[in-house]
Amino acid sequence: MDESVKILLPESELPTHWYNLNADLGALGVELPPVLHPGTKQPVGPADLAPLFPEALIAQEVSTERYIEIPEPVRDVYRLWRPTPLFRARRWEKALDTPARIYYKYEGVSPTGSHKPNTAVPQAYYNAQEGVRRITTETGAGQWGSALSFACQVFGLECKVYMVRVSYEQKPYRRVLMQAWGATVVPSPSTETEAGRRVLAEDPDSTGSLGIAISEAVEEAATRADTKYALGSVLNHVLLHQTVIGQEVIRQLELAGADWPDVIVGCVGGGSNFAGFVFPFLAERVRSGRTTRIVAVEPTAAPSLTRGVYAYDFGDTARLTPLVKMYTLGHDFIPAPIHAGGLRYHGMSPQVSALYAAGLIEARSVPQNPMFAAALSFARSEGIVPAPEAGHAVWGAMQEALAAREAGEARTIVFNLCGHGHFDLSAYEAYLAGKLEDYEYPEEAVRKSLEALPQID
Repeated sequence: MDESVKILLPESELPTHWYNLNADLGALGVELPPVLHPGTKQPVGPADLAPLFPEALIAQEVSTERYIEIPEPVRDVYRLWRPTPLFRARRWEKALDTPARIYYKYEGVSPTGSHKPNTAVPQAYYNAQEGVRRITTETGAGQWGSALSFACQVFGLECKVYMVRVSYEQKPYRRVLMQAWGATVVPSPSTETEAGRRVLAEDPDSTGSLGIAISEAVEEAATRADTKYALGSVLNHVLLHQTVIGQEVIRQLELAGADWPDVIVGCVGGGSNFAGFVFPFLAERVRSGRTTRIVAVEPTAAPSLTRGVYAYDFGDTARLTPLVKMYTLGHDFIPAPIHAGGLRYHGMSPQVSALYAAGLIEARSVPQNPMFAAALSFARSEGIVPAPEAGHAVWGAMQEALAAREAGEARTIVFNLCGHGHFDLSAYEAYLAGKLEDYEYPEEAVRKSLEALPQID
């Protein structure tokens, strides 16, 4: 066993292709229901998506090709931070008094501090290649908005970000970071779109949601000929781009002489970092038969997997997006103002949802106070302060490490630390002062929101 703490890959081992799970769904025994047009309720075609996305991304969205080549201009930008390091959390293992071997992939070394540029860069690239001048998007905690702002600056595009209002107020430095890269940032719901004005008319004090912010960004993109829309999670082409993470992890574990993981853990909101981390492990399941437990961790305040239903729903509040079958709390869901803003979404990626429905992954939820306790335990041992979103994966890994201690088994645990919390210190300040509230989404609110689900035969 290698005694290294940090396992690095040379730039020469930067992945050359993205892995497309769609090619192996049949081999995994998973069926992915079609995406439906919001008006006709019929399967969408490329023409239906053309107002929002460039042709190259639409092709990736529907592709069943197993590996899709990463363009060299994208790999050139990736080299600014990729390959990212894999760490053995030896100090944390000691602090937890566990026989488990804990590894974590650290995506916080990117220019924006998270995994999000893995897809922001190719999305900006493909839009620029097709002559698009402007991109609109939404952002929760600001990680995605920061990443797209950076990527648009790289490829000379204008960027407009609708930022969920509660995060706009909680995380002002994320807004400043986006503006530093030239983006325009608007708190959502706003008066700039019909979708935003409609929400404000019903609730002038709305704290917003990712569903509302998506509606605003989609509405603007659909009504301007020079503008396309970019999404930071949920759809296949987004998750596809993130698979550089898991590919690197598998190679790094080989270099470390580590055992094949007993369990891998990631946080989930829409599913992008989780999918990028775990999908290559599912490819290994198909190719070599090697299996591992896969655990997704979400907040109890936005528990789409653990308390939602598997049904067709809109991806946004104003019902402008196509219908996808996913675990959902209902598109009218307005989450509590927890600090893990990037996980405050009503639904889950169709692919992740299909895997969960097939029993190939597990799901757990955690309130924000125990999550922050785990994140601080990790930070005080390893030195990295996790983003609140990533803190959910930390909590999940901690539960697995404590279970290994209880069982007296030296299990191998790997988790994805998808971003740092340098812009989330107000959340840590509130936790340390005992001012954070734990939110359980009320059963009555779940029931009411689910009543508005579209009826699909």
